[in-house]
Amino acid sequence: MAQISKSRKLILSVAIAAALGCASGNAFADGDRVAELEERIAELEAMVQQLMNQQRQVPPPPDTSKIAAQAESIAEERVAELLAAHEAAEAEKVHKHSYKFGGYVKLDTIYSDYSGGSSSGAGRDFYIPGTIPVGSDGESYTDIHAKESRINFSSNHNLDNGAKIRTFVEMDFLLSSQGNERVSNSFAPRLRHAFFTYNNWLFGQTWMTFFNVGALPENLDFVGPAESTIFGRQAMVRYTMGNWQFAAENPETTITPYGGGGRVVSDDNMVPDLVARYNMSGDWGSFTVAGILRELACDGCISGIDDSTNGYGISVSGKFNLWGKDDFRWMASTGSGMGRYMGLNTANAAVIDASGNLEAIDSTGVFGSYRHFWNEKLRSNLTLGYLMVDNDTDLTGTGVTKDATSVHVNLIYSPVPKMDFGIEYMHANREIESGADGDLDRIQFSAKYAY
Repeated sequence: MAQISKSRKLILSVAIAAALGCASGNAFADGDRVAELEERIAELEAMVQQLMNQQRQVPPPPDTSKIAAQAESIAEERVAELLAAHEAAEAEKVHKHSYKFGGYVKLDTIYSDYSGGSSSGAGRDFYIPGTIPVGSDGESYTDIHAKESRINFSSNHNLDNGAKIRTFVEMDFLLSSQGNERVSNSFAPRLRHAFFTYNNWLFGQTWMTFFNVGALPENLDFVGPAESTIFGRQAMVRYTMGNWQFAAENPETTITPYGGGGRVVSDDNMVPDLVARYNMSGDWGSFTVAGILRELACDGCISGIDDSTNGYGISVSGKFNLWGKDDFRWMASTGSGMGRYMGLNTANAAVIDASGNLEAIDSTGVFGSYRHFWNEKLRSNLTLGYLMVDNDTDLTGTGVTKDATSVHVNLIYSPVPKMDFGIEYMHANREIESGADGDLDRIQFSAKYAY
């Protein structure tokens, strides 16, 4: 309306100016001239009225500021809806299915001094009590490798019916017969874990149920106090019910021939190893007690031998939280016929007697480890381990292990989370039934980053 008023004023001004312009020449000299002016003014007023009517028919221009604000509001609402839908979809996806890669890279530099002879193989890569040589001239070695590095893959699936499925596969490169140090230092992958869980059931290969991995000390060595540790992985079916675990696991018997000799590995077992375990934990730490029943069998593994007997074992272990971040980890195990379950098979499970029957071999192991944090980035571990084997030397001879001990002390520095640099000293001793023994003194430098 403001524009119409302005246009009307403009037209009237032009009309008056024109009329006055025409009248100025003769000062309204006669009536004809006056009548002509009145006629022209009437025509101009009619034109003004026509223009006003045309402008009334044209809609006013829109308020662009209001339209822009409305459009922006609608766009924001739409974007918010799309983001919410995307987040909901992603949350649902993560809730139902998740996948993860992990592992670590580790470099070990190991100096080993053997008092009782030369050594080769896996015992050079990590501490295996049964490989400590006895009774000869000493040898020293330096080894550098990254074979402990590992990679793993895990997945979690939540089904619509509430069931949960988890998978886990892990490999490293230790104990590989492939590769050499002359050219490429290439080593074949080694399967560590391969299992899936369905609700409370586990199927596949993982840590022995008899072994409490939560009690394992923090050593730079792959195992630490190996002589006194229940340690290993194998295929199994396991059921978890609250704090209880029950498992049927892969059986295998290691045997000492009558009078002594090389180890015989028998795969003649008909009954799986049966394990029951109870776990408890709290602010104070954790505690585990586990028991195992085994069949020890040889059906032709030694010529003329066809016999079986039973073995058993019990293991208690845990971690006690102390002052600050310090803790104490421990394990005590004993039994008859434990064999490969104890001390990386330092002692066999059974021996053949004079009648060709199997007799289980008793063994006991214990370790303790104190971990102290000097500050947030620096910590140390002191670990002691001991194994005793009760051999009947009339059957086993005197060349078998009688006992083994080890002490480990280290200093570990973590400049950033998941990165460790450490140095560790270890002294270990193995004595055989004849009285001969051998020492191992080892200094190990390690650099590790977990991802």
